[in-house]
Amino acid sequence: MSTVTIASSHADAEAAEKVEQHHAEMAGRLAVLTAGVVRSARTDQAQSARQGLLSWLRDELVPHATAEEKTLYPAAAQIAEARLLVEAMLAEHVLIHRLVGDLEAAADPVEAAAVARSLETLFGSHLAKENDQLIPALVASPDYSVAEMLTGMHELLGGHDDHVEDAPSAEAGHGGHQCGCGGHDEAGLPELDVRTIPHAIRHATIFGALEGLRPGAGLLLAADHDPLPLLAQLEQRAPGAYAVSYRDSGPELWRLELTRKA
Repeated sequence: MSTVTIASSHADAEAAEKVEQHHAEMAGRLAVLTAGVVRSARTDQAQSARQGLLSWLRDELVPHATAEEKTLYPAAAQIAEARLLVEAMLAEHVLIHRLVGDLEAAADPVEAAAVARSLETLFGSHLAKENDQLIPALVASPDYSVAEMLTGMHELLGGHDDHVEDAPSAEAGHGGHQCGCGGHDEAGLPELDVRTIPHAIRHATIFGALEGLRPGAGLLLAADHDPLPLLAQLEQRAPGAYAVSYRDSGPELWRLELTRKA
């Protein structure tokens, strides 16, 4: 985890880590899908990029928020120190739902891009509160078992098969601060600088970003070491799904191009 969390049990400590890992995956995925909406705003791919983001929001983000309201938030609201935090986060859920509606109703691709960026920024702030304040408050309390709350809750913990599911059709793009994207290279590929991502959630964020790529799209990965363990884990998760080529090979910077195969 990116912060030190004192848990009342080992099971709760593990549960908290799994939640943060899932949050990192969601942040990476949202960053790439949002960037696709922004980059395609003045192209004929604008509608498909918007629909790709909307599909993910409806299928992943909104159910995640709903599951939190049924499990984590009621428990946290009983902790005096977290009561006001829960109220604020519920208010943010209202804003998230409103922005999803605004994205669907946007009159043109430029407006959709602006709404998507606002949603990404809000969600990033929201996740930071959950990771750094709400989850630590819950796992530190002996009155609640976060591990039991999360049992069977795919919406809160995520989960992956041994293959990568088909991602929504959307143009790949650089993400916001949540994934540490540093912009684009000269060829227009989004660049993900993993040096800015906390080590504990680094791989999860990268996997989330990669799974947001449409077939044939790619991104650049910048690291301060040869990311062989990451590549091995990626191949284990999604055998043969990505093509990898090195742009730079140290000694201080490694830059790799990863492309999702069609």
